[in-house]
Amino acid sequence: MDNPRPRPIVSPMTKIDADILIVGGGLNGPCLALACAQAGLSSVVLDALPLETRKDPDFDGRAYALALASVRMLTALGIWGAVADKAQPMLEIKASDGRAGEGAAPFFLHFDHAEIEEGPMGQMCEDRFLRRALLDAMGAEPLITHRAEARVIAQDTDGVPSVTLEGGEVLHGRLIVGADGRSSGVAARAGIKRTGWGYEQTALVCAVGHERPHNGIAHQFFMPGGPLAILPLPGNRSSIVWSEREPRAGELAAADDAAFLEALRPAFGDFLGEIALVGQRFSYRLTLSLTQSLIADKLALVGDAAHGVHPIAGQGLNLGLRDVGALAEVLADAKRRGEDFAAPDVLARYQQWRRFDVASLAAATDGVNRLFSNDNPALRAARDIGMGVIGALPGLRRGFIRQAAGLTGDLPRLMQGRAL
Repeated sequence: MDNPRPRPIVSPMTKIDADILIVGGGLNGPCLALACAQAGLSSVVLDALPLETRKDPDFDGRAYALALASVRMLTALGIWGAVADKAQPMLEIKASDGRAGEGAAPFFLHFDHAEIEEGPMGQMCEDRFLRRALLDAMGAEPLITHRAEARVIAQDTDGVPSVTLEGGEVLHGRLIVGADGRSSGVAARAGIKRTGWGYEQTALVCAVGHERPHNGIAHQFFMPGGPLAILPLPGNRSSIVWSEREPRAGELAAADDAAFLEALRPAFGDFLGEIALVGQRFSYRLTLSLTQSLIADKLALVGDAAHGVHPIAGQGLNLGLRDVGALAEVLADAKRRGEDFAAPDVLARYQQWRRFDVASLAAATDGVNRLFSNDNPALRAARDIGMGVIGALPGLRRGFIRQAAGLTGDLPRLMQGRAL
């Protein structure tokens, strides 16, 4: 029988390394650290990856669709100014049915940013620029310590919360936050269970260059095997998120670039002229993954550590940033009131705030994917009529545009563009 891992010795004199120990150095973790710093809360961001990997300037093909509310949050955190001139505004969204070899049918849904007063519905921003901006901002903030190649192997929330790093170093804080992805070690070690299922689909992610300008229009083609998103990047380039069923997705992922492009062209169509790959290709198996709780004793989860949804609406990162904004606001307000910000009743406010939004988006993306990822003529006709009704009613359409821009619901102050 294995000996249990010894717990760190805790005494009243235990040195606190930071108010918050954030496990995960992707995007949500650094954003949370910067948000909490506005409230005077210190943090250590523990990133398992090397700093050189995060700083890699080469374009690898990945980009994010940031809703307007997320852009406002990044502006309030002092990040957006560093990437604004490298981002592409999303001015329109067009959705249509599609079949390989036939191109897209006439679009049944059209959102135009001109119908709302706030400006573009969102911005496309490349991964390499956003990560570098976050690293620079953390480096300039004295309340944040960024630890690269710091792999957490254990945690303890009895007494003063602590995490143990590979190599034996122990760090202490007042709250542990898991921002470490869908296979979150923080959630697993806390005994937080997950529920969900696979979609038998894989997302094929890359970027393409094309002959004709995209004019800031994002396209969503609903193909029988899954949605194909064509999202505008600066210049004559677009980000591709192509969801396809197995086993074809596996064959496409394993194909060389020439064979992959040969398969993509009939689905993509010729409306942007000839296309060519730019950067690397990635593939991700698609699942729905929801934790049964966003919190535990002196511990909270944000982003993919708490929920992973289908990319059909491009809302994964936006959903995580709403977690970050809500958690930072709850902690900041508790600190100002003199409360223990890691107390169960304080963390329960965060969970109550976020649970409905997470569940609603998960149900919506799951339902839309099931409804649209098929070639059933009756379903295609019914859904096209339904989408046509939305497009034909200005008030309803405007509501959906505001929702796509992230402007609906109980928004955290940061997502309104206000500081904590």
